[in-house]
Amino acid sequence: MSHYWSAVVHGLTPYVPGEQPKLANLVKLNTNENPYGPSPKVLEAVRAEAADTLRLYPDPNSDRLRAGIAAYHGVAADQVFVGNGSDEVLAHAFVALLKHDKPILFPDITYSFYPVYCGLYEIAHRGIPLTDSFEIRVDDYLVPNGGVIFPNPNAPTGRLLALGEVERLLAGTPDSVVVIDEAYIDFGGESAMGLIARYPQLLVVRTLSKSHALAGLRVGYAIGQPHLIEALNRVKDSFNSYPLDRFAQAGALASMEDHTYFEEICAKVARTRTRLVADMEALGFEVLPSGANFILARHPAHEGAELAARLRERSIIVRHFRKPARIEPFLRITIGTDAQCDTLVEALKALC
Repeated sequence: MSHYWSAVVHGLTPYVPGEQPKLANLVKLNTNENPYGPSPKVLEAVRAEAADTLRLYPDPNSDRLRAGIAAYHGVAADQVFVGNGSDEVLAHAFVALLKHDKPILFPDITYSFYPVYCGLYEIAHRGIPLTDSFEIRVDDYLVPNGGVIFPNPNAPTGRLLALGEVERLLAGTPDSVVVIDEAYIDFGGESAMGLIARYPQLLVVRTLSKSHALAGLRVGYAIGQPHLIEALNRVKDSFNSYPLDRFAQAGALASMEDHTYFEEICAKVARTRTRLVADMEALGFEVLPSGANFILARHPAHEGAELAARLRERSIIVRHFRKPARIEPFLRITIGTDAQCDTLVEALKALC
């Protein structure tokens, strides 16, 4: 019955999210979720919202949450935009800031939602090849373009672009918006937030799904100079005036305010990452340097698809990408608890 579809739908290749399998005794290391729960203060705040006020619409502007995020980052509230997960924030950025005559640029191996948005919104784009060591080379982006977007650390590679290189990119592209997707920055990178005051074209996008352990709450935000935020608000208010419900606003604010808990769980993930990398390298794996809560690794004697399938037989789920071809031999492995990673390493010892 696809003859009812619009021409746009016929031409789409949708994003495929990571699997959420229903297996017993599962070691789930495939979707970059935080292995630790959110702050207890988040649970208290969410429970408090389960009240008669649910009959009322939430604040369409999320003023209290935006003020909390602004205070956390040391910016003004009119520099903050919030949305239903960073995917929605990114979607609005593609329409509001990246749809121009010239093609936008992003790495050829990166978050696979970017080309999906380009297809949906009919945005010209060009994938810029990563280096042989899977790094972003800034010089490749210093060409005429309609905008630049990339995650830092990049996904699924985990590789960081140094802040000095980020600034060199901004200095070299003054007429194009640069969107830096910092979904994983809290696990070991240096944020570009401090550059916003000097670069009017910079938009930094964040999510509370990973480092704040709130993937189930769906909260993302962007920070930039007010003229960029106004563009995002114009798109949001033409699409959905109430993107964040009462639970999301209350829980997200509580998480932003519990900085001690946030730092503790990020540090635990980083320590486990160091330990897992050492264990896997001892098994002969090549592991790319990672600043994220995941690693990208391959074994010279085993194909990625084969290892992923054999781990699944042991109820261990990791992510394998068949495309692009350059990363087909690799596995992307989320950093779990020490116990989960130990289970993974024991399984790999038996397989490799």
